[in-house]
Amino acid sequence: MEAREPLRDLRGALRAVLSRIREGEPGRGREPFEPSRFWDALGQAFKVTSQEATKLSLAFSRSPLTSAEDCQKLGDDVQSAILAVATVYYWLPKSQGTTLRKMVRDATTEVVEGMIQLIETILSSPLESLSQEQLISTAGVWEACEQVSSLPRDNQAAVASALAACLGVVKDAVKEMEHALVEGQDPYSDIMEDEELGFRGNRDTYWSEADRKLLSFCMGLMKAAKACLKKVLAAVKAYGKADSAEQIAQLDDLADIAHQISPSVDELALSMYPPVNQLAVRLNAAKLASVLKKVLEITKTSHVCLPSEEGWVLFLTGAVDHNMNKIKTLTQDQL
Repeated sequence: MEAREPLRDLRGALRAVLSRIREGEPGRGREPFEPSRFWDALGQAFKVTSQEATKLSLAFSRSPLTSAEDCQKLGDDVQSAILAVATVYYWLPKSQGTTLRKMVRDATTEVVEGMIQLIETILSSPLESLSQEQLISTAGVWEACEQVSSLPRDNQAAVASALAACLGVVKDAVKEMEHALVEGQDPYSDIMEDEELGFRGNRDTYWSEADRKLLSFCMGLMKAAKACLKKVLAAVKAYGKADSAEQIAQLDDLADIAHQISPSVDELALSMYPPVNQLAVRLNAAKLASVLKKVLEITKTSHVCLPSEEGWVLFLTGAVDHNMNKIKTLTQDQL
């Protein structure tokens, strides 16, 4: 038997584990749930997996060549480590929050994917050599395993992390559109310059005055989206709790609806580039406004919205309505 043959079987086994993690949902997890025990066990499982990746990589990078028996033993140890990672992940019950579970599942998936990638690299590399690809793949497993230390430890921290990620994307979209809308700015100047003439006469690549007027209110809506995420994130950080099933569910509801903001902002921004289809702009603006109103409604009825927070919820609701009404008025003749 060729020394690397057991690795092919191992690759198949890990692919099956990966498929179960991606598609299958555990039931209740381990109840009663003990957070400290779970995180200690997950950290240990990730650490062992990292060590097994190192041993596996070294075994196929030096002489004498690893025997089939030793390779089988290495494969068994890797499989045991990966199964331990998956098993500990399944301890985490849905009752701890779907946002938290998704982040732990994603981290677990990355570890298994990294190990599969390492195995495939070893299988495709010359024997008794340590290729650059193998070094990169080994480091990839280490990096995936190290993320366990930075995972949020409860659903409040998980939702705050998710909201911060959404806010970052929306900030970038707003900044990009602000740059493009600078007076006299040609949004396509960096990609469509005519090398011979030095200019273009196609008006489809410029905004008309009517476009600019409409887009100013679209920008108002996008800025309201940024402000909404910023305020909700601050409220979750300051007042969010994960002590009861109701609190955990409310945080998950916020994360779920907030995830719709970024795609809605992107769709509106794309429709704002010339040539502007004002009806498309109106429809995309209405979609974003609807999502923002839902975020604000869910926030208002959740435990993170103390009486002191109600002012900005009302203010942003008014800002969304104001900008959307202006967009409707300016595009009325498009209906």
